[in-house]
Amino acid sequence: MSSGSQTEPPVSDVATSVPFDHPGITELFGVLACGELAAFYRLTSEAVMAPGIRGRVAMASMAAAEMAHFEILQDELRARGVDVYDAIEKYEAVLERYHASTVPSSWQESLVKAYVGDGLAADFYLEIAGTLPPEAEAVVRKVMSETGHSDFAATAVRDAVAADPDLKSPLTLWGRRLLGEAITQTQYVLAGQEELTELLFSVQSDLNRIVTFFDSIQERHARRMADMGLG
Repeated sequence: MSSGSQTEPPVSDVATSVPFDHPGITELFGVLACGELAAFYRLTSEAVMAPGIRGRVAMASMAAAEMAHFEILQDELRARGVDVYDAIEKYEAVLERYHASTVPSSWQESLVKAYVGDGLAADFYLEIAGTLPPEAEAVVRKVMSETGHSDFAATAVRDAVAADPDLKSPLTLWGRRLLGEAITQTQYVLAGQEELTELLFSVQSDLNRIVTFFDSIQERHARRMADMGLG
C-alpha cells in the first residue's frame, strides 16, 4: 500500500502465540491482495482527473507500487498452497462497495482519498502486524510500506486549500466520510470472517482491545488530515 502518510504503530512487545500456519494469516494475505489490486485499478482510473502530467505520473507511480505489493502477496499465498484469485474472491464485493461509495468528484477529493483513504487501510493492517509471527509481520509491513509518493498528494491538497480556502470545509467532510466508510466495511469483513477476527484480537480479545483498536485508527486519521491542512 503506497498511498497515505503512515505513522506506523510500534512493533508489539507482547510475545505472539499465533502460529505461522494460522488460517487467519492466509485470510489476511487474501484481503490485503484484494485491496492492493483494487487500489491499482482505482489509481490508474483517477489519474485522468489530474490537471497536468505531474499529477498523472504521481498517481501512476502509486499504482505501480500497489501492483508490486500485490505480487508479493501472490507469492506468499502460493507458498501456502493458495491461489491468489481464490483468496481474493470473497473480499471483492466489500472493496467494491467501499470504492463505489467514495468516488471522488474532483481532483482534490481524489488526492485526499489517495493520502488518507489508503492510509486508513494501512492502519488497520499495521495494527494487526504486531500480533503476528515475525515472518508474517514482515510481509504485512513490507506491503504496507510508505514509498514517498503520497507526499505529492499531501502537498497538492495543502497548496489547493491555501489558494482557495473555500475548499477546506468540503474536503474535511470528505475525509470524515472516508473514515466512516472504511470503518463500516472493516466491521463487515470482521463480522463475516471468524479466522480474521480471531487473528486480530488474538493477544487481547476483550472489549477494551476493540475500542482501542478503532480509537488509534481515528487518531492517525486526524493527523493525516492535519498534514493536508484540513485539521
